[in-house]
Amino acid sequence: MPISDCEVRDPRIRRTRQALQAALRSLMEQKSLEEISVQDITDLADVNRATFYDHYTEKFALLDAMVAGGFHKLLAERNVIFDGSCPSAAGVIILATCDYLTSTRALWGNCNRNSAFEPLAEAGIVTAIQRVLMAGMEQKTVPEPLTPQIVATTVAWAIYGAVKQWFNTPNHPPAQEMVQPILQLVLPILMATGGTISLDDHVEAPLVDAALVDGEAVR
Repeated sequence: MPISDCEVRDPRIRRTRQALQAALRSLMEQKSLEEISVQDITDLADVNRATFYDHYTEKFALLDAMVAGGFHKLLAERNVIFDGSCPSAAGVIILATCDYLTSTRALWGNCNRNSAFEPLAEAGIVTAIQRVLMAGMEQKTVPEPLTPQIVATTVAWAIYGAVKQWFNTPNHPPAQEMVQPILQLVLPILMATGGTISLDDHVEAPLVDAALVDGEAVR
C-alpha cells in the first residue's frame, strides 16, 4: 500500500479507504483507539470486514494511513516541491505542518485517551516531510559521514518538534509568525548539503487558502 492513499488511482479503492478513515476519525473523537474494534469501523463505514482486510492489515495500519495520507494530501494541494535551494519551499512545509496539527486538533486533544495516536501521527508526519526534502537532496553532496537521508531526517524532526512545541503552547502566535523563526533553526542544517540557501533571501510566510479538516480541503 502506498504511504499516501492520494497515490491510489482507482476511484473505488479511494472511496473505500476514505470511508474507513472517516469512520476511524469519527470513532476516535468518542473513545480510545484501544476501545475501537475493526467491526466498529466497518459498521460505521458500511463496509464488510473482508473488505477492510483487503486494504489494511489492522486498525493501526488504518490509523497510519489516515495520518500520513492526510498530511501528504495537504502538501500535494499546496504544490510543495523542495529542490534543495529554495527557503520558501521549506517555509511552506513548516506552515503546512502547523495547519495540519491545528486542523486535527480534536484527535490531538484526545491523546491522553488515544495513547496510540501520537507516536503514529508523529511518524507519519515526519516521514512525509522527509520524503519531500529528499526529493531535492538525493543528488546533493554532503560532508562525510553524513548522508542526504540523515540531513533530511534531522530537518524533518526539527520542523516537527518545533511545530509541536508551538502547537502545545497556550495562546501561541499565529502559524505564519512561526515560519521565519523555525527557518532560522533548520536552514543551517540544510546548508550541509552544499546548497546556497540563505536567510538573506526574502522569505514571507505563504498565504494559505486551504486547510485540511477531517481529510478534506476547505476554504
